Amino acid sequence: MKIGVPKEIKTHEYRVGLTPAAVRELCRLGHSVAVQQGAAAAIGFPDDAYRAAGAAILDTAAEVFAAADMVVKVKEPQPAEIAMLRRGQVLFTYLHLAADRAQTEGLMRSGATCIAYETVTDSRGALPLLAPMSEVAGRMSVQVGAHCLEKEQGGAGVLLGGVPGVPAGNVVVIGGGVAGTNAARMAIGFGATVTVIDRSLSRLRDLDQMFPTQLHTLYSTADAIEQAVLNADLVIGAVLVPGAAAPKLVSRALVRGMRPGSVLVDIAIDQGGCFETSRPTTHAQPTYVAEGVVHYCVTNMPGAVARTSTIALGNATLPFTLALAQHGWRDALAADPHLCRGLNVHDGHVTNAAVAHDLGLDCRTTDAVLGRTG
Repeated sequence: MKIGVPKEIKTHEYRVGLTPAAVRELCRLGHSVAVQQGAAAAIGFPDDAYRAAGAAILDTAAEVFAAADMVVKVKEPQPAEIAMLRRGQVLFTYLHLAADRAQTEGLMRSGATCIAYETVTDSRGALPLLAPMSEVAGRMSVQVGAHCLEKEQGGAGVLLGGVPGVPAGNVVVIGGGVAGTNAARMAIGFGATVTVIDRSLSRLRDLDQMFPTQLHTLYSTADAIEQAVLNADLVIGAVLVPGAAAPKLVSRALVRGMRPGSVLVDIAIDQGGCFETSRPTTHAQPTYVAEGVVHYCVTNMPGAVARTSTIALGNATLPFTLALAQHGWRDALAADPHLCRGLNVHDGHVTNAAVAHDLGLDCRTTDAVLGRTG
């Protein structure tokens, strides 16, 4: 198979779809890889490293897209990239379509087969290709939140860990999944007072056993969220409904009631955000103030630590990339129901039920795509 790796063009996005090590694995199996010039130079993977691994280096993204049977990326394709996709081509990347009608319709018009990292599952029902970036985003959320609490950043001037004689900051994490757990771990490390809210009692028990004396847990109700948020210095939104838009759990009225200079970090912004006041931001302009509260809503948070993120993501995606390359997308999806759940768009049709529901579109089942009958 011919595989293309373009340079990411989203603002301050330095991650890359394949590392030189991954390219070497693909080339060793007889596949060809074309990488855009300078695709990963900013994170310490120069073109020469890709050449040494067996890749061809092409000057432009247009050349990469034209040469590829499968395009492997990190972030969702931007309009200029969607325009370069073609019918029969495979796109393997993060998509986050449930909150993005324009992208979904563009991918439908392209006719391409689009497989989303964030809806691929594993035998436990977890999301193995989302997990590495959720780990990064969760850990980063406390780091950026602590920075945003500084007075010069518009915050209240609170040190999360406090000092002797001064209480620590109060951190509330909404969602106890991978991102939320990593956020809690970091906040505990900072010395903050930490509360995690989740609707799964089994997950709350796990967290209680993981951090028995360092963490407060609350079952998720409107009342619990309201009381916790109003007393928080930093609120981290880490809610995930696989493939679907994030629920709005914190209203504008509740944000208005928070202490001025408090901070909201919305990890769920890729799926539309879980705060009513959230809107997407970039690394170039990461924050804004709404209702007196600082909001950090960067849609590609892990891009700030692009080398770590690229290696972590590559470790998770490589087995699936190899399967698609070795067997072709149709046979690979037919053989692996977990990879099959990654199919979001094919030949002009949405194939993920949650995406179709949230966008009010028809859904074609993967069984129909693969020609399987009951």
